Amino acid sequence: MSIQVEEKLYRYNGVQTDYGLRGSMVKNLKKHELAARAAWMYYIGGLTQHQIAEVLGVSRQVAQRLVAAATGLELVHVNIHHEVAECSLLASQLAQRFGLRRCQVVPSAGLPAEAINRMIAVTAAEEMALFINKEEAQIIALGSGRTLSQAVKEMAEISRPQHSCLSLIGAIASDGSCTHYDVPLSMAEKTSSKYFILPAPLFADSPQDREVWCNHRIYKLLYNKARLADVSFCGIGQVAPQCPLHTDGFITSADVERLVSAGAVAEIIGHFIDQDGAPVSDRLDGRRTSLPVTPAPDRQFTAFVGGPEKFQAVQAVLRGKWINGLVTDEETAQRLLLNP
Repeated sequence: MSIQVEEKLYRYNGVQTDYGLRGSMVKNLKKHELAARAAWMYYIGGLTQHQIAEVLGVSRQVAQRLVAAATGLELVHVNIHHEVAECSLLASQLAQRFGLRRCQVVPSAGLPAEAINRMIAVTAAEEMALFINKEEAQIIALGSGRTLSQAVKEMAEISRPQHSCLSLIGAIASDGSCTHYDVPLSMAEKTSSKYFILPAPLFADSPQDREVWCNHRIYKLLYNKARLADVSFCGIGQVAPQCPLHTDGFITSADVERLVSAGAVAEIIGHFIDQDGAPVSDRLDGRRTSLPVTPAPDRQFTAFVGGPEKFQAVQAVLRGKWINGLVTDEETAQRLLLNP
């Protein structure tokens, strides 16, 4: 279930609403903001009322009243119609600071990683729906990864056979296995749209092998189609031992060590980036088959990413202006604004 929150007045029929809150939380946040946060945590994050109480620093009884108030004041519907105001402000500041066309920030203060990832996925699904719900034919280009895959799972099914879902990145590892996160296929199944797979491994065995893959007729067709994409969605990966590219078998331990030594901190669609947002040259460049990405994209290119382990990676990608859209969490957003 996705949640949106409607703005409500403090008084209903002349009666002042009171959630029974006391202490610093009342001073720092409006009461309806706390109800909104509680609704996010309960319905999206999957937290218990006891966990919500611990995060907000209130009693369990107050947490219960907050969740009940969100429903009683008609803040909670099938969807929540308004983000927490603090998160909305952070999104606006991020967009202005990094030149983003679209930006959304979800609550994360004090929440476990699982809840944060779920919130990002739900919001990402809503962001993708803005394009998927269009009647006119859309070309939707997609990367890979856990967050993006989870976002597609959160999407509602809708029939859009006129759309095309295509892959920006090869899904085959060096041992011949395929990634568990075939996002374009999952989206095509959800939308009954056309599915276009990139017929190549992420990194070919050699530069010569790459030329064979990339000169294939189907590859060239997909390459030309991707250049016309109406919107692209991707994840952002960190570069470190046991990062997803490493654990999923796309790069080796030696590759990771070499890339880290060269200053790589981020990966986007198979391209490696340093802390300043500049490309990192590596021997893998001559083997990479994923479709090209460049800074300052002229069409919508949105990344879904969050969590402390991804901070340096998303910071680098934003510094290099590789994306113009972002869905992230509030703690990441705050750190990015303090240390752009």
